[in-house]
Amino acid sequence: MLNQYTCLAALVAVPGWVVSVLLGVVMFGMGLATKLDDFKIVLSRPKDILLGCAAQFTIMPALAWGLSRLFGLDDALTVGVVLVGCCPGGTASNVMTFMAKGDLALSVGMTATSTMLAPFLTPLLTLLLAGKAVEVDAVGMFIGILWVVLLPIVLGISVKRLFPAVTERAVKFMPMVSTAAIVLIIAIVLLGTADRLASGGIAVALVVVLHNVLGLSLGYLLATALRLSEPKRRALCIEVGMQNSGLAASLAAAHFAAYPMAAIPGVIFSVWHNISGAFVARLFASRKQG
Repeated sequence: MLNQYTCLAALVAVPGWVVSVLLGVVMFGMGLATKLDDFKIVLSRPKDILLGCAAQFTIMPALAWGLSRLFGLDDALTVGVVLVGCCPGGTASNVMTFMAKGDLALSVGMTATSTMLAPFLTPLLTLLLAGKAVEVDAVGMFIGILWVVLLPIVLGISVKRLFPAVTERAVKFMPMVSTAAIVLIIAIVLLGTADRLASGGIAVALVVVLHNVLGLSLGYLLATALRLSEPKRRALCIEVGMQNSGLAASLAAAHFAAYPMAAIPGVIFSVWHNISGAFVARLFASRKQG
């Protein structure tokens, strides 16, 4: 009979592609929950969407690179933080925007658009910011994002249209499945890097926290400077500060296997941004909209 130590050893030995498959499961669930109407916001409010995506793909990558340099992170951790900064928004931001009484349509539209842009912008920005420190296979990352993110989402949307009755029942269970997949990703990465984590864990945790908090703050300040409505400010704040960090961990495991610690920032961000996002959402919800 397998004991707990055998199970732990098996997790440590799991190859990087398994993490990609688990993320694909999460993205498939996102596709099942996606409505084609979610993409109409892009056409009806292109200025808001483009502004939000431009903010996300400039503020977060710049913060990632700057904080990594400021705290003197090594190459592995730097590329991991940069990957987080260069990834699109995730569905958690939509939940937090709803809780914050923000502009949910804007948040959903930004998530959809940034996800569609990710195959192009994530590899390009990672190459520009981390290419001098480590070898970045931008083409491989492009293909990987297509397979791990876009294809599962398209499959999920297609299945929903072809089998609406079955999908309606399945969607009820997908949050649990997605959560289990994310927990497994976190476990695999942490167990695979446990022997190295103690040496740089505190520094990278601080960088990740600052990355998220500054992203949330600058997103809101930018929206305020542009005199956007309060619901839009809240949506931009949360959408900019919260990333698809599971994708960052997956890309690190699949394309930077020589740097196992590169997946750590994505894992820490996955845990932390849900805590900070929930706190910010409660704070916004308790305030009156001006």
